[in-house]
Amino acid sequence: MNEEFLQYTWKHGLFAKDKLVATTGESITIVSAGQWNSDSGPDFFNASLKIDDTLWAGNVEVHINSSDWLKHNHQNNEAYNNVILHVVFNNDIPVSLPNGNKLPTLILVPDADARSNYENLIDEKTKPACAPYLQNIDRIYLQSTIDAMLVNRIKQKTDAILKTMEMVKNSWNETFYQHLAINFGFKTNALPFEMLTRSLPLSIVAKHTNNLHQLEALLFGQSGLLNEQLLGDDYFLALRDEYHFLAKKYKLKGIESHNWKFMRLRPANFPTIRLAQFAALFPQSEALFSKLTELNTPEDIRKLFKIKASEYWETHYRFNQQASKKTKWIGESSLNNILINTVVPFLYLYGERQNKEILKQRAINLLESLPPEKNKITESWKTLGINAENAYETQALIELKNNYCETKKCLHCQIGAKLINKK
Repeated sequence: MNEEFLQYTWKHGLFAKDKLVATTGESITIVSAGQWNSDSGPDFFNASLKIDDTLWAGNVEVHINSSDWLKHNHQNNEAYNNVILHVVFNNDIPVSLPNGNKLPTLILVPDADARSNYENLIDEKTKPACAPYLQNIDRIYLQSTIDAMLVNRIKQKTDAILKTMEMVKNSWNETFYQHLAINFGFKTNALPFEMLTRSLPLSIVAKHTNNLHQLEALLFGQSGLLNEQLLGDDYFLALRDEYHFLAKKYKLKGIESHNWKFMRLRPANFPTIRLAQFAALFPQSEALFSKLTELNTPEDIRKLFKIKASEYWETHYRFNQQASKKTKWIGESSLNNILINTVVPFLYLYGERQNKEILKQRAINLLESLPPEKNKITESWKTLGINAENAYETQALIELKNNYCETKKCLHCQIGAKLINKK
């Protein structure tokens, strides 16, 4: 028995509700259990109860032992004066409200089957805990769980977007520019890409969208990768000369080249290639994010980000190191990663903030159009018989595994709820 399960029991009414009586003898009728509160303050807001012949509206606090009221110092917190019922598993001592008034207490006895089902899940050694029962779960519960998890997944990403927006005076274009760059660095070079874009405002980049050479000079110059002493590479020297002029003009100061990681990366993922591909995005559209919001179909959105590095990089992976000729298009998996982790949350959030449901739906449509991701998490679900059909479902399954299954938050999962509530 734990407090969270007792709260769950109260919320879902998993107890005998007829002839409820407070420890001091008053009859209790539940009109509304209230709204479960996951933040600070009482556990349930806006409950409605009939105690004897009086209808009460207020909050409900749930504890395993009534003495937990004192352990949590609620008796000295005026926010708890609006508590109308103390729900406990064990009434070891009587307690009062901070204002000294009597606090009715109800001893809650959870449904035996629900308690047993919950304890079986919590004691299960496999992850997810529901693995032994998944094959017997109706698809409708799995789909509703996937839908809920996808929303949670997007919200986590949009929260990060909003934090950046606060730092750049609520500019959607600047925020998109920074987050897109982070995604271009993927995990290995995400930080130096972020540092670079913070040192090189989009307002400067926008002035040079009609000149790819200058765009590359700005990005490579700010990256610190032009600080090496190389001879015999005309492209490198031309970029460095151009950057010296632009850096002086805009009073720029780049980051250090040691921030970039090349070790254990495939050459196609070297930061030099990613920077050249990133530069190639901007001549396509002077206002990349604005352009994105105008596109209607997943195919059009894909075309916007289907770019290749400039001609020099067809025969190079690093400066002054010749390689066999190959056009450096952004790969399909890299492109899908950018669409999933940057484009989708930005479209969704912008649609939400601008009250444009069509943009939110485009974000969802884009996810549904993308192939399922392949990683350890999605493969582990596959072994349990859960075969994702698209990126919409893999994103939801990643959220479910990382933030619910790993921490056994079965009480907050619809699959878990179905298993707990079964008879």
